[in-house]
Amino acid sequence: MGGGGQLTEPAEPGSGRGGNLYTWEEVQRHCHRNDQWLVIDRKVYNITHWAKRHPGGFRVISHYAGEDATEAFTAFHPDPKFVKKFLKPLLIGELAAAEPSQDRGKNAVVVQDFHTLRAQAESGGLFQAQPLFFCLHLGHILLLEALAWLILWAWGTSWSLTLLCSAILAIAQSQAGWLQHDFGHLSVFKRSSWNHILHKFVIGHLKGASANWWNHRHFQHHAKPNIFSKDPDVNMLHVFVVGDSQPVEYGIKKIKYMPYHHQHQYFFLVGPPLLIPVYFHIQILRTMFSRRDWVDLAWSMSYYLRYFCCYSPFYGYLGSVALISFVRFLESHWFVWVTQMNHLPMDIDHEKHRDWLTMQLHATCNIEQSRFNDWFSGHLNFQIEHHLFPTMPRHNYHLVAPRVRALCEKHGIPYQVKTLWRGLHDVVRSLKNSGDLWLDAYLHK
Repeated sequence: MGGGGQLTEPAEPGSGRGGNLYTWEEVQRHCHRNDQWLVIDRKVYNITHWAKRHPGGFRVISHYAGEDATEAFTAFHPDPKFVKKFLKPLLIGELAAAEPSQDRGKNAVVVQDFHTLRAQAESGGLFQAQPLFFCLHLGHILLLEALAWLILWAWGTSWSLTLLCSAILAIAQSQAGWLQHDFGHLSVFKRSSWNHILHKFVIGHLKGASANWWNHRHFQHHAKPNIFSKDPDVNMLHVFVVGDSQPVEYGIKKIKYMPYHHQHQYFFLVGPPLLIPVYFHIQILRTMFSRRDWVDLAWSMSYYLRYFCCYSPFYGYLGSVALISFVRFLESHWFVWVTQMNHLPMDIDHEKHRDWLTMQLHATCNIEQSRFNDWFSGHLNFQIEHHLFPTMPRHNYHLVAPRVRALCEKHGIPYQVKTLWRGLHDVVRSLKNSGDLWLDAYLHK
């Protein structure tokens, strides 16, 4: 142990003894797969052996190994005091008195001001959900599903009615996607267990997907948005190059898995059409079987059992498969454009160890508010507020947004708001810019 830990005997990992004092330099050395410490409210925890049992997945907590995880911990847990009870056995010490509360030169004033803003939002009731809002949202999803089936039952399966049914089902699936997102972030009920149950029902029985797969993937995105090797949403599997640094790195190394200078064109062929019906579908099945997640598999199968019982009498088995594939195709377009317009045009790079506010604002932007935009995007047009306060009910984003903007203006942090059309256009523009950077580096560097 280095210079900060000699006041008492070193604590054994998991012993719960917290008398040792550490420097940030010592903490930062423990950032490897088999050696992980982190700091929460100046307390130092050894999470090496516990990370695999973390309910949100081992990757999301491992992304903060060797770092201060205070802001992320507060953002993800609706009841931090309750969760800290489970951290006690992992406590090995705390930061020495001479050490700052923030690591890696983070701006203490920005951190404190954001902490104050969060406290004001909590005291103002902005983390309290309105049950009627979510009941109505669930009701309109169930109504759409019933309407799609009733149209076929009453008027038949002509091409025009089949297309209408597909569109209605795609709307229901997309809106169910936004609703499961609410439950997954524990933003509806005070009791986490109720959120978990409804999350499994919506994503499993209404969508045929896996709650645990979504949790482990999506929480990483929130913890380290737009950061290579940490945010799975920017892992493009060599199909695309994104941001400003990755294209140049690929170009210098003469990496050419795809003609990246044309990626803004082939994006329309392999991005929106294939993400949900192909990539996500394969990934979900592989995850459930590899992790032996039989509970999520049962929920998922309940969706497909219900679906085929409803639509096989109209279309037969193969026709029903074709119908759901087309619905997924439509839903995938909706999902990709909504989620990428908030992130893809923003800063995408390697880890820079920014504070929570700065990190989220560089990785996200908002789309103008309107009733349509709110419904169309599941209130993810307030992507900035959602990333800053992931457990806040979405119907309160517009209330906290002016305070967030004022805080950003105070500290000179860009707060971007775009029109819907501009957001969609920027997706293609950013892909073209990244492709041009790759081509220039590939040919000239």
